[in-house]
Amino acid sequence: MNGIARIDEQSVIKAYARWAPVYDFSFGPVADAGRKRAIEIINKRQGSLLEVGVGTGVALPRYAPHLTVTGIDLSPDMLRIARQRVRERKLINIAGIFEMDASELRFENASFDTVVAMYVMTVVPDPVKVLNELERVCAPGGEVLIVNHFAQDHGLRGWVESFMAPAARALGWHPDFRVETITDVTTLDLVETVKLKPFGLFTMLRFRKGEGEPVSGEARESVPAS
Repeated sequence: MNGIARIDEQSVIKAYARWAPVYDFSFGPVADAGRKRAIEIINKRQGSLLEVGVGTGVALPRYAPHLTVTGIDLSPDMLRIARQRVRERKLINIAGIFEMDASELRFENASFDTVVAMYVMTVVPDPVKVLNELERVCAPGGEVLIVNHFAQDHGLRGWVESFMAPAARALGWHPDFRVETITDVTTLDLVETVKLKPFGLFTMLRFRKGEGEPVSGEARESVPAS
């Protein structure tokens, strides 16, 4: 599949069951620059937000209170921490936290004004299918933000990636994931690309869905989006 070694769903669940208790303290700080940049953009928007791969919910307290936020993740261990965070922080703008497969979102077409997937695309078995789902549930005129690591073969970043590859595989990542896997297949308009700290290791892609763009995808048994 697109030259990427396949990761199966159960491997992802098992990997994050191990990492869930320490995720915020280990991987969290490394990923914070990308998370912060995406949240800055999201908080300027209005309406409903879907966070795909909500994990332990580390981003949830940072979303502006005027947003109605829904989070989904495949890992029950991560979601347990996310729900606890929502309760403890009394985050009343969180509409729901659901265990769900990102490649088969149980939401109606065009359900959300903004969709964000941070550090998700490298850990899913079929990133193209997930991308199609992000596009499907995004409303016309809405935005899709993806923050992710994309492989590079040379330079300092290439060396850093090689050094971090064992840790990446332990987290269930595709260390060989390339940006073209996303940009070459989507009908969304790419409006911004931002290299992020540390070392430009992560990238934020900001897409916009056209106002007149038809909504495609299969109808699904849905859960409320808000």
